[in-house]
Amino acid sequence: MNVEKICIQGIPALIWGPESSKVYLWVHGKMGSKEAAEGFARLAVERGYQVISFDLPMHGERKHENKRCDIWQGAHDLAAIGDYVFAAWKNVSLYACSLGAYFSLHAYSGCPFSKCLFQSPIVDMNYLIRQMFLWFGVSEERLAREKEIDTPIDLLRWDYYQYVLSHPVVRWEIPTSILYGGKDDLQSLAVMQDFSQRFGAEITLSENSSHSFMEETDYPVVDRWLSGHI
Repeated sequence: MNVEKICIQGIPALIWGPESSKVYLWVHGKMGSKEAAEGFARLAVERGYQVISFDLPMHGERKHENKRCDIWQGAHDLAAIGDYVFAAWKNVSLYACSLGAYFSLHAYSGCPFSKCLFQSPIVDMNYLIRQMFLWFGVSEERLAREKEIDTPIDLLRWDYYQYVLSHPVVRWEIPTSILYGGKDDLQSLAVMQDFSQRFGAEITLSENSSHSFMEETDYPVVDRWLSGHI
């Protein structure tokens, strides 16, 4: 498969597949990288799409950058990639995973994507942060006082929490299909159903899958979902 390495405003990116008028903008999640798009790209290219993937801050080729992978930098980078993609292709669709989906909900709410695929999306960051409060015995008052508290999952930040509270997702008009694992402990099924009801998203539930979809039994589940929705 053809793979072209490019750089968009300092952001390393890959373009997968031969030239086409159709493209998927592929956004990875935490601990991912642009190279992880390969499996998705093979399926999409078979269906006549190209795929463009890129590294989020603190991931892939950007691990040593002095930039945080937070909502401000993430949304900034997604906007830069989006501007490039919409200028270069006529038909643009979106795939985003986990944290990448949360960034996408904020960066791309007004963009004219043809369709969107979300795998294990973080659609309610407030829910996740409050779960972290419970898991690690952190109170809102303590976070307000200390501003930053490290946890085994991620850094809790007061400024990030305040952004989340003041910027709920209120607009998402893109036709969206979601793959959600019934054992996902980062977002509840109720959270996912609420998002679905508000924005008309279709949910495919894999009852025995966790957030990562990384067990051997998960691979055919993901392949079937992608094959049916790309």
